[in-house]
Amino acid sequence: MPLPLHPSRDSARRVLAEDEWLPRARAHAERVARFAEPFVARRNAGKKHPIEDFLFTYYTHKPGQLGRWHPGAGTALTGNAAEERLGWKHYRALTDAEREAAGIEADATAVVLDLPAYAAEREETIRFCALILRGTMSRPANFGCFGLHEWAMAYRSAKFGVRHEYLPLRLGADGTDRVLEEHRIRCTHFDAFRFYTPDAAPLNELQPTRATQRDLEQPGCLHANMDLYKWAYKLGAAVAGELLMDCFELAWRIRAMDMQASPYDLTAWGFEPIAIETPAGKAAYVEAQRGFAAEAAVLRERLTTALAPLEAALA
Repeated sequence: MPLPLHPSRDSARRVLAEDEWLPRARAHAERVARFAEPFVARRNAGKKHPIEDFLFTYYTHKPGQLGRWHPGAGTALTGNAAEERLGWKHYRALTDAEREAAGIEADATAVVLDLPAYAAEREETIRFCALILRGTMSRPANFGCFGLHEWAMAYRSAKFGVRHEYLPLRLGADGTDRVLEEHRIRCTHFDAFRFYTPDAAPLNELQPTRATQRDLEQPGCLHANMDLYKWAYKLGAAVAGELLMDCFELAWRIRAMDMQASPYDLTAWGFEPIAIETPAGKAAYVEAQRGFAAEAAVLRERLTTALAPLEAALA
């Protein structure tokens, strides 16, 4: 178990010995490789995958960055392998007082994230993440959208084209348009809404903007729950690698369901459609959406816990 240290907003609170943290770092690298290596191979071969590329192309965190494990804020690492981290931005050696409190020998390598410096550099990001995460937690979930944002992005494709030009539309252009026109469209997520075609945007009952994002995000939204991965990597080294990958893997599974419910035909890729234009398809969509929302609620709570030392460092 990690050794406790004297709590302080400026100090480490736990210490991991090399034989504790190195296996975690290796396990993280293996966990990332399962997703990153096929993506890199496809990219090098000039190939695309409509689901499995998304988390590496839409989001800005690169495979190499994702593969770098961090213990999270307040956890110090010891041992020879930790010395490399002194060359990583914002890591520092423990002070003599911190070493003494943890019973670490004076000549042993021990490093920790320099939390005050880290928080000061990312203050705007930290405060925005806190607003989004806590605001989303405070609102009721909407389970009546049926994934129509993807249909809005393909609305009147004969006029505007489609985002995924290499994928066929399951119901054709006219059928896709009819589905959208026959439903109530009430997307709350700006980063989905901004990709609507110009003719689809006025059909949405809400008109989300970046400025209103903090007021509209709600916990039933697939994209808001995928974005837990974004908030995790934006908090960076202050978030433990295990939490980061838990968010990543949830986002991965949500993306698959999101595209199955889209107007695109992905059967050639091994994904059966969720026909949201039918009662059975709607029911299947809502069931999966509720399950993802429950998983996301746990991760959102864990992320707000990870935020606490960062916010304390800014106080």
